[in-house]
Amino acid sequence: MSPGPDLLSAAAPRRDGPAREGEGAQSLLVNNIEVVYHDVIQVLRGVSLTVPAGRIVALLGTNGAGKTTTLRAISGLLRSEDGEVRDGTITYGGRRIDGLPPEEIVRAGIVQVLEGRRVFKHLTVEENLRVGAVAARGGYEERRDLVYSYFPPLARHARRLAGYLSGGEQQMVAIGRALVARARLLLLDEPSLGLSPLLVREIFEIVRRLRDEQGLTVLLVEQNARQALAIADYGYVMEHGRIVMEGPAGQLRDNPDVKEFYLGLTGSGRRRDYLAFKYYRRRKRWL
Repeated sequence: MSPGPDLLSAAAPRRDGPAREGEGAQSLLVNNIEVVYHDVIQVLRGVSLTVPAGRIVALLGTNGAGKTTTLRAISGLLRSEDGEVRDGTITYGGRRIDGLPPEEIVRAGIVQVLEGRRVFKHLTVEENLRVGAVAARGGYEERRDLVYSYFPPLARHARRLAGYLSGGEQQMVAIGRALVARARLLLLDEPSLGLSPLLVREIFEIVRRLRDEQGLTVLLVEQNARQALAIADYGYVMEHGRIVMEGPAGQLRDNPDVKEFYLGLTGSGRRRDYLAFKYYRRRKRWL
């Protein structure tokens, strides 16, 4: 891996402005983890990343790179697919969480929003949000009203079955349920999947506001690299179960390989015409 001296020397993800109180104590630290499925299939090979409190960190990569597996390792959901962290550590707020059951990780403030808008389709919007309250201790109405303030369509459809909502509204329900569960670290898996560009921009803007106004920390897995890097403070690029590049979001947006392979742009910033490069095989610099 050779991402270049500018990215190798980049500081930890950080937005402009003062750090929030207790920020360092609530960082997520993934240290050199290896994940194996069914005792034989190794998916992650020494993955390390940091998500400081109150920041949005993007994890980019193609299908099969290991992004969702990384989120499942953090949230404790690997066991449901016969996977396990074989080596390395995961800590949050100075506490080691790898090996803890998922419900305990949720109570610690880490909530994953799964890919594909996993809502309870035969429950109303309000009932879906109440499911999130199971992991919280009191204050449901206050948290529900906070969700409605960020997602006004949910307030209008509070008594409507979630299965009849649009894809964008179902994604709002999924994120809202995590907020009701008092998520301090939100693990977002492909929130743009199947949504129109307009809805993608709207949801990403709300995520940005939640970071700025509520201090929410977000680890964002996303194939829409353009949108992800537009709101992220820092980013990692993953391929074949390894981190191959990292840096502040602005540096990644300007990196020639990220432009070409993830943003669909030429080195000069223009859109690449891939029909003219049917047999294009330039090797990525980080390989």
